[in-house]
Amino acid sequence: MSIALRNLGKRFGNFVALDNINLEIPTGELVALLGPSGSGKTTLLRIISGLETPDEGDVLYFGEDVTDQSARARNVGFVFQHYALFRHMTVFENVAFGLRVRRRKKDEIKKKVLELLKLVRLDSLEGRLPAQLSGGQRQRVALARALAIEPKVLLLDEPFGALDAKVRQELRQWLRRLHDEIHVTSVFVTHDQEEAFEVADRIVVMNQGKVEQIGSPQEIFEKPASQFVFDFLGNVNVFEGHISRGQASVGSFSVDYPHYTEDQTRPAMLYVRPHEFDIDKSSNGTSSFRAVVVRAHPVGSLARVRLVSLDFETPFDAEIHIERFMELSLKAGDTVYVAPKRVRVFTAESNVPDYSI
Repeated sequence: MSIALRNLGKRFGNFVALDNINLEIPTGELVALLGPSGSGKTTLLRIISGLETPDEGDVLYFGEDVTDQSARARNVGFVFQHYALFRHMTVFENVAFGLRVRRRKKDEIKKKVLELLKLVRLDSLEGRLPAQLSGGQRQRVALARALAIEPKVLLLDEPFGALDAKVRQELRQWLRRLHDEIHVTSVFVTHDQEEAFEVADRIVVMNQGKVEQIGSPQEIFEKPASQFVFDFLGNVNVFEGHISRGQASVGSFSVDYPHYTEDQTRPAMLYVRPHEFDIDKSSNGTSSFRAVVVRAHPVGSLARVRLVSLDFETPFDAEIHIERFMELSLKAGDTVYVAPKRVRVFTAESNVPDYSI
């Protein structure tokens, strides 16, 4: 493992920033720390880098305890959200800075910097100042500077947060391609689910100073480990229902729930993502419920439909392919039958989904 974190804890006064964090990051992986503001992801990144010291626990690099070592001693590359470039230095000098501090030979510095500028596609801009660059170019200079010292670990704190959506999208794809070329162990902080899913090999979902789930993007999306993870990862419809006699129900709609066969009714939450609904003008004998279309409009290859159930009067959202939308000719006021293709059930006794269809 490149990085191992053991029983990490960190407090700021009475605020618990990190609570017993245990995490292993394999060599060569690109890992995303994903979570809302205040979840502890930036604090964790700063502890990994050596910019912050934990109150308890250990940080290991390649099996060596580096908990008390400085950031420089750990040989990490750090890329900040706002670039942190030296404004009076050219692109070349910014990238060369870490090498000069380490007293590398002049020829070695020149060769290394030119290689890196070519790698980040800025080799024609070596003489420019940061003010003469776009935001995306400045962030690539910051990344080249971080890579110049040949770090054991590359750390990125919201690296694309200050950029507009189009540039952010381009840089995400570029970072993934770059990582596939250089394979340096990398950890980046983001609150953007799409960014984490597009770039990372593995995702660490954090909430209130704790790790909620660790897994590949597909594992996190397909098998969310808690209600928080399900809620946090994009749009989801939540229906307040109940379980009893082997059924999970909301209104007249129900699905089999073999985990609880008692007569006593208990509350439960049924979770369905927008794309997990089928919509039809007739029931077709499927397990469905009736709803009224409030609003329907195409968005690219999909159509988004806002509905309200007639039975339990809960508003919810669905997404269907544009071809199906055109076939149904959906418009506000239409009564339709909605059949969930997949339902995840959370009970009050467990924060973990017990069942899905």
